[in-house]
Amino acid sequence: MVKTFKLEILASDHVFYSGECDELIFPGQDGSFGILPNHQPMITCLNAGELRFRTGDQWHYAVVSDGFVEIMPSYVTLLADTVERPEEIDEKRAAAAKERAEEKLRQKQSISEYYHTQAALNKAVARLKISSKYTKHKINI
Repeated sequence: MVKTFKLEILASDHVFYSGECDELIFPGQDGSFGILPNHQPMITCLNAGELRFRTGDQWHYAVVSDGFVEIMPSYVTLLADTVERPEEIDEKRAAAAKERAEEKLRQKQSISEYYHTQAALNKAVARLKISSKYTKHKINI
């Protein structure tokens, strides 16, 4: 039985990770998804939040924005607008983005503008949550 699978994590502007993986946990529309080698094939949506993946005995952490995940028995491809390590996040900028999105949500908007604003708010909240969770503990990835 295969113990690892090929994982590619692609942001819109760069390759975040490409290599072998033992386990992957990512945020989806119905909660967190856990992927192990030989998983059933599927394509699903990726929601903004915490991404975790294990290589050997080491866990790696990142913040992802919305996107898609293709899962096959021997490989997984994760496509997201943005992927960031917790230590790369500018907390002041994320907090300002959260405030702007919250203010914009209080204003009258079209349906399209509302969904864009909600996505921006979700991304800012995820960035703040993951940054504070992992940078306080000085976790290296």
